[in-house]
Amino acid sequence: QVQLVESGGGLVQAGGSLRLSCAASGLTVSTYTMGWFRQAPGKEREFVAVIGKGGDSFVYADSVKGRFTISRDNAKNTVYLQMNSLKPEDTAIYYCAATTLAMSLRRYDYWGQGTQVTVSS
Repeated sequence: QVQLVESGGGLVQAGGSLRLSCAASGLTVSTYTMGWFRQAPGKEREFVAVIGKGGDSFVYADSVKGRFTISRDNAKNTVYLQMNSLKPEDTAIYYCAATTLAMSLRRYDYWGQGTQVTVSS
């Protein structure tokens, strides 16, 4: 019954921007900590960004600080990841995740199917 559906991925040139969306059903995003992760070919899934379920706690991976912004639209029950100044090393499948924990960089209860982001040089 819980479903997280990512969208907004695609092909973009280095220096460009994309906005990923995570549409949730079966849970209310305002009551969950919501995170974004990514996985590049041959690499482990890595943490990207998280917004705590209180809405005023944010953590970003060092690799994306200053370039990516996580946000939440409670009315639309959707979480976003605004990605600016994209680099080829940002190329990965991006996943949305949810947990009842107040804040987490690792442990999540629900995961989306992922959306591909490809950044060309």
